[in-house]
Amino acid sequence: MVSKTKLAFAVIIAHCAACAPQNKTLHKNLSYTVHFVTVEKNVKLEVLDWGGRGKSIVLLAGGGNTAHVFDDFAPILANNFHVYGITRRGFGASQFASIENKDRLAKDILAVLDSMKISNPILAGHSIAGAELTSICFISQNRVSGLVYLEAGYPYAFRNGKSPGMNEFFDVKGPQQPSPEEKDLTSFKSLQAWYTETYGFQLPEAEFRQMWDSTLSGRVVRRRDSPGFGIFSVMLNNSERNDNIPLPSLAIFAIPHNKEAWMIKNSDVRMRNEATAYFSKIDSLTMRQAKAFEDGVPSARVLKLKGMHYIFISNETEVINAIRQFSKGL
Repeated sequence: MVSKTKLAFAVIIAHCAACAPQNKTLHKNLSYTVHFVTVEKNVKLEVLDWGGRGKSIVLLAGGGNTAHVFDDFAPILANNFHVYGITRRGFGASQFASIENKDRLAKDILAVLDSMKISNPILAGHSIAGAELTSICFISQNRVSGLVYLEAGYPYAFRNGKSPGMNEFFDVKGPQQPSPEEKDLTSFKSLQAWYTETYGFQLPEAEFRQMWDSTLSGRVVRRRDSPGFGIFSVMLNNSERNDNIPLPSLAIFAIPHNKEAWMIKNSDVRMRNEATAYFSKIDSLTMRQAKAFEDGVPSARVLKLKGMHYIFISNETEVINAIRQFSKGL
């Protein structure tokens, strides 16, 4: 799994479904349905449907993740919405073909909406998915009713003369991230437990199964070399201004960012000081970005929560309540 700091700021970061839906069960005794939707020749995307009643909301994963990263979050959201999730091309079960520009990814989303007959949904994107949310505004803003940026309102999603550049985030260097040991790779559950203890928040076990390879006996071998990682350079290297977001928007920023658990518990004082300096700089840049977003997007509500980059996990209740409230005004 891409670490929080690397994911945030380094990657940071239509036809009918060709395959019959497959029923799967979550550990919380709730079910979802898997569809595969053709969005381009030889490219089928995995789409998860958690069901639910009410307005449709489509969840877009951050860089390096799949729609399964929402496996714990989506069922709760389904109490008020009909919830879908899309796995970006080149990750997990979704197929891959290269793209020439970031608008291709927005077209992928629109193809899914067409195929699944999802009318006027809210789009909610985490991390680098903010780039796709903003692209929708330029391509077909009348197809969605609102946008939710989950720690996703960074320069790849909104940039004007007052916001910092992505290079300013890239230039901030943090301490070396830890890696799992052999004992942590005996199973996906043990890897999940290591990750939770190390980073201080829990990703669904199914997400690790999507992103890591394993042996037939279930031992985790290595992080999967997903071809989709090549997409991020296209998304991040766009130099055009993208300050026109006319759709109603909710932008949730982690301000301040919580330190990861391994940083807090580490006995190396120098490392702890390095982590403190890192987050101080990141939070300063994030404050500038949030202010630019708030001032530059009249249709937006900007919410600042003390939390982690995976804000929908670290601040689950607050985020769900904010989305519920946001939807009432649409």
